[in-house]
Amino acid sequence: MAGANSVFLVKLSGQIESAEFPEFDDIWCRYCFVYGPDWVITSGLEEGMTQTAKKSRDDRQMHVFNFPIDITFKSTNPSGWPQIVVYSYGIDIFGNDVVRGYGATHIPVTPGRHKRKIAMFVPESSSKLQKLTGWMLGRRPEFVDPRVIAQGEGREVTRVRSQGYVTLSFSVVEKDMKKLGYEVQTVDGTASQFTDMSVNVATIKAGGE
Repeated sequence: MAGANSVFLVKLSGQIESAEFPEFDDIWCRYCFVYGPDWVITSGLEEGMTQTAKKSRDDRQMHVFNFPIDITFKSTNPSGWPQIVVYSYGIDIFGNDVVRGYGATHIPVTPGRHKRKIAMFVPESSSKLQKLTGWMLGRRPEFVDPRVIAQGEGREVTRVRSQGYVTLSFSVVEKDMKKLGYEVQTVDGTASQFTDMSVNVATIKAGGE
């Protein structure tokens, strides 16, 4: 087992802010993390689900969640840097739960505050007949394991269609990476090393933006 001085920590706190699916109303999101074999979760939840949000009645037509995310990883190797996979659901005209979009992004490598707008997509049926049958039965194409979208294997044979966006915000703190020989570059290109995992948001913002 690796000793405490041979690992580095990456703490992520943030939220799933909102989604944009102008064609649909009731939307909720699920999320999970995908990471390499050298990574271990030390605190926080690996997966979760937001509340259901209705589309706003203004011109933005956004679904607002502001759902919190808080997780801490430890690792000895940056290979397999964690990704967050987000997949959205809604209700069709028959009352069935159907997938409205899949998307994924890496946790930001640099410490500080970040925002990511993820372009979502949905799998397409292989034929018009299957598409019609799936629509009538409420069985739209979806992935058995959503984590597959964070991996490249088999993706080239999947037919998909772009549909909607999900916006996430992150605050990232890193600890002890320099001790293992990894130098973290902040957004402005300067080297930075956080040594206190309880550093406040003001300090993060000053170092990361």
